Amino acid sequence: MASHRKSRPTGPRVAGIRTPALATAALTSVALLSQTADATPSDDDRPSLEEVEKKVDDLYRQAGSATEKYNAAKEKTSKQRKRVDTLLDDVARRTQKLNEAREELGSFASAQYRTGAAIPDTATFLLADSPQDYFDQNQLMNRLTGRQKDAVDDFVTQQSETMKKRREATESLETLTDSQNELKTAKATVQKKLATARDLLSELTAEEKARLAAIEKKKQEEAARKAAELAKQQAEERERRERAARQESDAASGSTGTGSTGSTGSTGSTGSAGDTGSSGSAAPPDSSYGTKAANALAFARAQIGKPYVWGATGPDSYDCSGLTQAAWRDAGVTLPRTTYDQVDAGTTVPVSQAQPGDLVFFYEDLSHVGLYIGNGMMIHAPKPGAYVREESIFYDGESSIHSVVRPA
Repeated sequence: MASHRKSRPTGPRVAGIRTPALATAALTSVALLSQTADATPSDDDRPSLEEVEKKVDDLYRQAGSATEKYNAAKEKTSKQRKRVDTLLDDVARRTQKLNEAREELGSFASAQYRTGAAIPDTATFLLADSPQDYFDQNQLMNRLTGRQKDAVDDFVTQQSETMKKRREATESLETLTDSQNELKTAKATVQKKLATARDLLSELTAEEKARLAAIEKKKQEEAARKAAELAKQQAEERERRERAARQESDAASGSTGTGSTGSTGSTGSTGSAGDTGSSGSAAPPDSSYGTKAANALAFARAQIGKPYVWGATGPDSYDCSGLTQAAWRDAGVTLPRTTYDQVDAGTTVPVSQAQPGDLVFFYEDLSHVGLYIGNGMMIHAPKPGAYVREESIFYDGESSIHSVVRPA
C-alpha cells in the first residue's frame, strides 16, 4: 500500500483512471489552479497545504508498511495457532496412553500387595521421581516378568514422549503469544497512522481541498506522460527485436538456399540461427506465462472499483498484496501473502522489459505492489479511502519504483 492521493471516485474514467470529485471541482476555478505552486505558510501558524500533503502521504506510506507487517504477523499467528492446536491434540492422545500404561502398572502393584510384599516393586516404581531414579536404585527390570517388563517399557516411553510434547506445546504457546502481540502492535500502528491522516485532511478548508485536488491533477498528468514514454520505449524495443529476428531468419534462409547440397553445411547454418533466436535475453515471456498473466489481469480488472481495506484479501475488498495474491491465485500461481515475500517469488526484470502480469514493487521498504498491464499502467489497490483502479506506475514519481518481478 503506497501513497495515492485520490478520494473516492465519482466522476467519469479517463484513460483507465477514475477522476476524483475534488479534481473536477478544482477545474472550475482557474484562480485556485494558479495558487498550486505556492507553498506559503498560513498566518495562524497552521502548516501549509504542501506540508499537510507531504505529511499525509508519509502517513499513508507508513500505514502501508505497517499493513504489510500486520499481514506477516497475522500469517505467522495463524501458522502458530495451527501448530499449537496440533500439539495440544497430540499431548491429549499421549496423556491418554500414559494413563492407560499407568493403570496397567497399578494392576501389577495391587497384585504384588495382595501377595504380602511390604512395599511392592511396582508401587515403588510409580512413586519414584522418575523411572530412571528407580532403575538406578533398585534394578527393577531384573525382577519383572515379560508382561510386566513390557508394561514398564510402555509407561517409560509414553511418559517421555508426553513430557516432550508438553514442552513443545508450552514453547509454541509462548511463540503464539509473541506473534499475537506483534499483530496487535501492527494493527494499532496502522490505525494510529490512518487516524492522524484523517485528522489532518479534516482540518483543510474547502479552498485548500480544491488546491490539493489541483496539485494531484498535475501529478496525474506527469505520471501519464511518463507512462506514455515507457510505452513508446517498449514498443520501439519490441520492434527492434522483431526486426533483428527477421534479419536472422532471412540470413539463415539465404545461407541455406545458396549453400551446397551437402546436408552438413545446410544443417550447420540453420542450427546457428536457431540458437541465436532462442537465447535472446530480451525475448518476451513464453506462451504459458502469457496465458497465466492474462487470467491474472482478467481477475484484477474485475475487482476495479472495490475498496481498499488494509489486511483484506477479497473478495469484497483488498489491500495491495492481497489483490496481487488473489489475481495470480486465480491464474493457478500461489504467491506469498506479503510484499516482502512476493518480491522474491519470481524473476526480476528491468522496468523497460515489464510485461503484462508482472508485479511492480514500490519504495525501499517494499510497502506497495501493483499488477502491470502494459503501456506504463498497472492495476492496484492504492490506500484507505480509495478503490482498486488502473493507474500509471509513475503515480508517485519514477524514483518510487523499487523493482519489477515476473512471478511465473
